[in-house]
Amino acid sequence: MVSAFLCVFAVLAILIAGNAADHLMGVHALLFFSAIIAWLVGIALWAGKLGDRDPFDETQYEDTLVKFGVAASMFWSLAGLLVGVIIACQLTWPNLFYFEELGWTNFGRLRPLHTSAVIFAFGGNVLLATSFHVVQRTTRARLFGGMWPWFVFWGYQLFIVLAATGYLMGITQSKEYAEPEWYADLWLTIVWVAYLIIFLGTLWKRKEPHIYVANWFYLSFIVTIAMLHIVNNLSLPVSLGSAKSYQLFAGVQDALTQWWYGHNAVGFFLTTGFLAIMYYYIPKRVDRPVYSYRLSIVHFWSLIFIYIWAGPHHLHYTALPQWAQTLGMTFSIMLWMPSWGGMINGVMTLSGAWDKLRTDPVVRMMVVSLAFYGMSTFEGPLMSVRAVNSLSHYTEWGIGHVHSGALGWVGFISFGALYCLTQWLYKRKSLYSVALVEWHFWLATIGIVFYIVSMWFAGIMEGLMWRAYNDFGFLEYSFVETVEAKHISYIIRMVGGLLYLSGAMIMSYNLIRTAMGHERINQPADANPVSQPPAAAELQPAE
Repeated sequence: MVSAFLCVFAVLAILIAGNAADHLMGVHALLFFSAIIAWLVGIALWAGKLGDRDPFDETQYEDTLVKFGVAASMFWSLAGLLVGVIIACQLTWPNLFYFEELGWTNFGRLRPLHTSAVIFAFGGNVLLATSFHVVQRTTRARLFGGMWPWFVFWGYQLFIVLAATGYLMGITQSKEYAEPEWYADLWLTIVWVAYLIIFLGTLWKRKEPHIYVANWFYLSFIVTIAMLHIVNNLSLPVSLGSAKSYQLFAGVQDALTQWWYGHNAVGFFLTTGFLAIMYYYIPKRVDRPVYSYRLSIVHFWSLIFIYIWAGPHHLHYTALPQWAQTLGMTFSIMLWMPSWGGMINGVMTLSGAWDKLRTDPVVRMMVVSLAFYGMSTFEGPLMSVRAVNSLSHYTEWGIGHVHSGALGWVGFISFGALYCLTQWLYKRKSLYSVALVEWHFWLATIGIVFYIVSMWFAGIMEGLMWRAYNDFGFLEYSFVETVEAKHISYIIRMVGGLLYLSGAMIMSYNLIRTAMGHERINQPADANPVSQPPAAAELQPAE
């Protein structure tokens, strides 16, 4: 079934390549066709080695796919963070890192490459891997759909490659966090619908009566992202052979739709999905139940109801009607309550196991991620207040806020989950090196502090300089003077990003050695095997 489906798209790709209206569309069509052919060859080689073995044995968990997801997450994290350091250098030393003859290296093309790589490539693969792992363990059922979960995984990688190569070639619809053009959006829609069906199908055939709360968070993430993606990317292509399209919405309607999408991409991709990770991996790692299951249910319903209304706070002092701006601001302030309720629930899950903060750096990393979640979900509502927004908007303060949540919350909870998955799936008594996890933790934490503090200073200074007037009523500072004043902050930001990247490289090395079964000599005494769920592939009682 999957192979027949791919053959249809291979035919479409070669037809579009032969009738492409522009060179870039032809390149992408051939890239898509080549990927599909390689995919089909891979399926054929895999099927030829099966013999009498049933690859979709319902008594076994589909853990190989999760292992692939862990590997993809590691790869894309390094790629995305490396590009982030490069563009930080471009902003800091533009005379050294600007190459006029190499247009694809310009900041305008590398910046969306960075954001998409860390959010959708790294974050998306973490969510795919963890959701496929958690839903199987909490339902005591193998993933629904046979080969289709693999279609979702490889289809998602193909979307990432299409998006990334498109940015470098200049293919973009110029919408923040939604830059890929119409054909990539359509492919992602197909992949995402398959993802939703697989997740729902697994829940439907569950052998455990109760649906654990983490699955509710995953499901809200999958459903809402599908809705946001479809509505925000409604467009009309110039032709089927053209990479260019025109948006259905225009003017203030387009702006409102974009930031309804943009803020809820943060809310449902980078928040609810990773809260699902928190609600499974922290309790399993510390071998304690969720502090308050009732609070987790309240957290879920209040968060998903309130978050969806907060987007207009991105459009203060614009043509958007003020009642809509106020609505977004009001719901943003209301988000304080469910966000902090979830943070407290996660932290208090360590009740009776606080010693693990000292003995297990993976637990420490996940708990610190909750601290950053609490800080960023306090700062976000604060910045949505119109008076504060008049100072903070369009400045580096917003960049600092985003990276407090992205590096501290999303990054750390993801790293913690990857450490857990690698140890559990490969059935290791412990990670290859606990000391390397310590190095990762401290390098990344110091890097985050460097990053966000430098951007706070730069942003507040920038905002104050923009609104300074002289005695004659003219602006006190020119724009270039505000840029020059941020130079030291830019250097510190770059150093922070480099430290964070170094930590991720250490993690990748540690995970590879763990997967290979290597054991470190003279492992510290605190590196005793942590409590872990049964790692065997056979179906177990709900974990």
